[in-house]
Amino acid sequence: MDHARTTISKIFNGEPRAYTRFNLTQNMEGDNSHVEMKLSSDMDDEVEANGVGENINQHNHPYYPSKLNQRSSKTVCGFVIGILFLFIIGNYIPICWYIFKLIMWPSGIVYTDWSNIAPVRAEAVYSLDWSDLRALLKKKLTTPNINTNLKEFSSASHQAGSTEDEALANKIMGKFKTFGMSTWTDEHYVKVHEPGSSNNRVLFRGNIVGTTEGYLAYSAVKTVQGAALYAHYGRTEDFRRLQELNIDVNGKAVLVRAGLLSFSEKVANAASLNASAVLIYPDPVNYNIKDDTALFGHVHLGTGDPFTPGFPSFNHTQFPPAQSSGLPSIPAQTITIKQATEIMSKLGGRTSPDGWSDGMLRDTMYRLGDDGDIITVEVNNVLIQKKIHNVFGVIKGYMDADRYMVIGAQRDAWGPGFARSTVGTSLLVELARTITDMIKNDGFKPKRSIVFASWSAGEFGSVGATEWLEGYLTSLSLKMFSYISLDEVISGFDSFKATASPLLYELLESTMKQVIMEPMGLSHSAYPFQTFSGIPSISFRFTSASIQSTKSYPFGTIEDTDQNLERYTSYNTLKLAKTAGEVVGLVTLRLVHDHLLKLNMAKYTSVIRNYVSQIRSKVESLQKGYREFTFCIFLSKSAQGSYDRAASTLVSAIRNSDLEDMEQCRVINNRIMRVEGSLLSPYASLRESLFRHILLGSGPHTLAALVDHLEAIKGGLESADIDQFKNQFALATWTIQGCANALAGEVWDMDNEI
Repeated sequence: MDHARTTISKIFNGEPRAYTRFNLTQNMEGDNSHVEMKLSSDMDDEVEANGVGENINQHNHPYYPSKLNQRSSKTVCGFVIGILFLFIIGNYIPICWYIFKLIMWPSGIVYTDWSNIAPVRAEAVYSLDWSDLRALLKKKLTTPNINTNLKEFSSASHQAGSTEDEALANKIMGKFKTFGMSTWTDEHYVKVHEPGSSNNRVLFRGNIVGTTEGYLAYSAVKTVQGAALYAHYGRTEDFRRLQELNIDVNGKAVLVRAGLLSFSEKVANAASLNASAVLIYPDPVNYNIKDDTALFGHVHLGTGDPFTPGFPSFNHTQFPPAQSSGLPSIPAQTITIKQATEIMSKLGGRTSPDGWSDGMLRDTMYRLGDDGDIITVEVNNVLIQKKIHNVFGVIKGYMDADRYMVIGAQRDAWGPGFARSTVGTSLLVELARTITDMIKNDGFKPKRSIVFASWSAGEFGSVGATEWLEGYLTSLSLKMFSYISLDEVISGFDSFKATASPLLYELLESTMKQVIMEPMGLSHSAYPFQTFSGIPSISFRFTSASIQSTKSYPFGTIEDTDQNLERYTSYNTLKLAKTAGEVVGLVTLRLVHDHLLKLNMAKYTSVIRNYVSQIRSKVESLQKGYREFTFCIFLSKSAQGSYDRAASTLVSAIRNSDLEDMEQCRVINNRIMRVEGSLLSPYASLRESLFRHILLGSGPHTLAALVDHLEAIKGGLESADIDQFKNQFALATWTIQGCANALAGEVWDMDNEI
């Protein structure tokens, strides 16, 4: 009756009716569907925000009063009759229903009394505010759970493609399923190196030097000889110093320390100067390991399977024979401290430059070697094919489910790999558990999806991750907006270092104070995501910066154990692991919670401006005969200006936008997502230059390479090629202009003044 009276009252008083719009979205865990409810007032706001309401009032049609408002005697009479009818219905239907029940359900029969059941109310979709999310994450991500994972996923051996590696993959898959996540796997058949039946050997002056147990995958398989030459860390500046001393590297067997840059870069530097072989050893000044501990690694100057460059290693995929340009043409081998000491202590020749003799030969100057110090390097590695699996679980977003970020961790290791892979895998699983728990029990509704990935064959150069990127490159560049790596996140305790896309600087710095930013390089597992796929990426680590803790953590050795990690972290491994998990969790929640993606495209303005400044300085320093290069200044500044204007315009558009309008936010996010991918050179061959990012990648197409090329032209070096420089410069400049166009949005908003 109250309902009837309310209805009649509304008819007489002319109150507007309230319309309800329902948006039914199935819950990802298969639980009850949730319902989003908006009243007409919300809809009216949306209409007015789009300018529709204003247009309605501007119609010039004549106005006719409603006949209902005239209320004639006949109309009033009709209403009275209607009221009486409703009154009768309201009072007599319950009596009729009671009689009907007595007839149909005799005494003693249990029936359902529908009149006592409360009406079902639609539950509105909501998302927790940021302060709630932060508190929940810190509460639910716990050290006991992390510790349990560390124990469960630790293993003495889990090399890529082994039964132990597959067992770990199944464990992770089972965890994801337990959390209610959708799961799948990605299978690849990749080629990797393993030691052959005949051990690799190193001979000095005709005598075998110790036992060679370690090896470097993808080294050239051959036996060579050459006079020994000590080259410090094997950096470009180290070889330049030797050239300044008029020491020829051609044909020499080069000895270099491990550290400061990747094994592959050391070998590439030596090979570019026609060295015959490279031996890499862990100097005690850098490593606190046993004298006979072997080093493992790879020397492919790239990532992924080097025998399927640019395309995935799917089973039965038929491609013409190919190999990466990053494979070395010379043999490379690791040796122990003991082996290196035996060789270095007997070297002749001139003394090494200042600062090169602070290692294992105490109170003795290192010698560079002479022509009689002949070294023989014999590499017998065997190339085999292995089946590997990547494992995935996804938490689907509630609004933009087709937009996703990925959190990934390497699963395999040559030895125990506790810091290399076990810590990252444990955090991956704990973060998945924590976020799914927040969704199930606390009402968290991520707007975008989160993919959790466990990669295999990471020890061979992010092989599993790169093959996945190559397999789905086109769709990933359109849908994936960020990648966070969990590899090697803990190796010390008093310093936090990170490498990331400039788009993510602001978000990372707001999450973790006192961040030391460092350049992203080939040794970072996020590198292929950033420079090959054009996906904004983050890689970070807790390390040691104190004077007494400057020793490098023994990655790639059998000493990468839980006990050693505790020692390197001052017995704070669990505490640091929780902090690392919170950093990843907070960055992740920010990226999937806010209406707009927390990617600051204005940060690339300073990066581009820095390169333009370097180019201008180099051009102005050239001799008068090269004044034709002044066009470089004009073109680079024009491209920089286009990007600046496009970024500023988008920032202004964001400030003037209704950020509660989800469709408008999606349009803006699409423009932001285009930035990183648009900085990949479309003119670089994937086979020759896998890392096509012109600002952060590697190869002749990058702005860094163009700056070096100008220096070579200035110095009159043989490597200088003016026509090639002009061509590469034009293509790089247009790549920046293309990025500005993508950022501008629609075709009619583009700035092509260049």
